[in-house]
Amino acid sequence: MMLAPIPYYLLAIIFVSVLAFSLGWFPYSGVVSVGRLPEEGLDFGYIVDLIDHSLLPAFSIIIAGVGGWVLGMRGMMVTVLGEDYLTLAEAKGLKDRRIFLRYAMRNAILPQFTALAITLGYVVSGATIVELIFSYPGMGLRLFEAINSNDFPVIQGITFFLVVSIAVAILIIDLIYPWLDPRIIYSRR
Repeated sequence: MMLAPIPYYLLAIIFVSVLAFSLGWFPYSGVVSVGRLPEEGLDFGYIVDLIDHSLLPAFSIIIAGVGGWVLGMRGMMVTVLGEDYLTLAEAKGLKDRRIFLRYAMRNAILPQFTALAITLGYVVSGATIVELIFSYPGMGLRLFEAINSNDFPVIQGITFFLVVSIAVAILIIDLIYPWLDPRIIYSRR
């Protein structure tokens, strides 16, 4: 619950300060170590270095987003747990685990799954600032540089790509919906 109100960039600054500078557990900027180039073939050292540099930016985005998701899921579970069909399931003598997973969780996760698709836009916008903090050369950093230099074609291209990516993600989530809830059918009758 404490993570819900923390913005991505503030968590990124805290991670850089504590985990990178104070403790020295993670690198604080870049994609790989300075001067590191991939060798020919499969270079596991380069891959490990790449993953090591991407952990803090990824954690700052994921952990900040998880707080809001957990609060929403908790609210939905409180709502669903008071429903009559759960009382009926308990009266039938079903096991608590089955009631929780098959009935309560399955119905509570549907709105959260939709919220996931909607929050992808916020994740992308938060990633822009996080990439600036970590000097991580991703699309967010390119977008920031394009805005600073008034490079409108790059701004339009990145914005278009982000809109299409979010639309595809929403489409995928809509296609997964019938698997989560069999009551949802997209076929015509």
